[in-house]
Amino acid sequence: MTLAAARRTALAAQGFGAARPGGTATRRAVMKVLDSTRLLQLDSVSAVVRAHYAPVFSRIGAYDQSFLDEAAWAHTARRPRRLVEYWAHEAALIPVEDWSLMRWRMIDYRLGRWRGFREVFERNPMLAEDILGVVKEFGPSTAGEIERHLELDRPRTKDHWGWNHSDTKIVCEALFSAGELTVPKRVGFQRYYDLTGNVIPAEVLAHEPSEADAIRELIRRAAAAHGIGTETDLRDYYRLKRQQTEPAIADLLASGELEQVSVEGWDKPAYLHAEARTPRRVTGAALLCPFDPLIFFRDRTERLFDFHYRIEIYTPEHKRVHGYYVFPFLLDGELVARVDLRAERSTGRLLVPGAFLEPGRDATRVAGALADALREMADWLELDTVQVGEKGDLAPELRREIA
Repeated sequence: MTLAAARRTALAAQGFGAARPGGTATRRAVMKVLDSTRLLQLDSVSAVVRAHYAPVFSRIGAYDQSFLDEAAWAHTARRPRRLVEYWAHEAALIPVEDWSLMRWRMIDYRLGRWRGFREVFERNPMLAEDILGVVKEFGPSTAGEIERHLELDRPRTKDHWGWNHSDTKIVCEALFSAGELTVPKRVGFQRYYDLTGNVIPAEVLAHEPSEADAIRELIRRAAAAHGIGTETDLRDYYRLKRQQTEPAIADLLASGELEQVSVEGWDKPAYLHAEARTPRRVTGAALLCPFDPLIFFRDRTERLFDFHYRIEIYTPEHKRVHGYYVFPFLLDGELVARVDLRAERSTGRLLVPGAFLEPGRDATRVAGALADALREMADWLELDTVQVGEKGDLAPELRREIA
């Protein structure tokens, strides 16, 4: 398989192979994105827009963010909850029915995701039980609210501090990781915790697949979301281990759901999903946030697009090459540029501190398409203007296009 064909296959699998819906996107169009991506990574950075909102915009254009909020953090008889939070590819929104596929991970995380959790449990052996008791009595609560309830119920002197807010939050997170608590809503992106039985439907709770069956299902989903990918690609999507993924891939090869192929320039076998499409062309433009499922595995991004990309949020400012929160720009199936973006809501501006052209690309063509994409993003975020800074070789041409 040629690299170009593999790239088009991957783009189509991620929802970039079809025309965008006309007009403002509907709730149905928003949820259809999840049919392609299967997950949306969550992240606290809000330099432009929260990470889970951006991939939907990249695929269907402007939409009402409340559609996604309601799908994840609201529930009514008329509109049941469609998404739930869990540790998939890092913290992520996944379809509610996929929650049971993570039971094996919840068992692994029964004392939290890292060693520090265990130290807190040892220091406060009754804190988990106390937290569950508070949530059972008072319903969905933040870690701070739970802490206040515990202080009221268990007054103590300053010289005998049984736990602190940090420990309460850590144990809440550990109980979330273990599947005993989940997140029914967020307010200002702050988690509210509730008993899982109050949030996850009974039929999903009743489904208890073996680890092997669950991993096979996760690889099946990852393969569909990739279209084509190596074992490491499929493994990374749900942050699995090689010893888990290899038997699952073997089973899917045997059943005909995957086909082993070679891709030009790749030094590892690739696996093509049986239902993957390879369109003759992929057209259109999209700004991709750093946590977009198309690019969040950087090795794959480099293999598919010859695009070296690293997030520089934690790099000291004077050492950053491209900027703090950089969006790659997808144009007609290629990553052709990257822009550092910031939404300055107080002044109604979408700031572009830096704009950088990929080698060998036509600056005039790319700048024109990028200017349109930036205006579209500004309108979606209800910002009045786009302002381009001085940094980067594409900045002068982009400023002219914006002007």
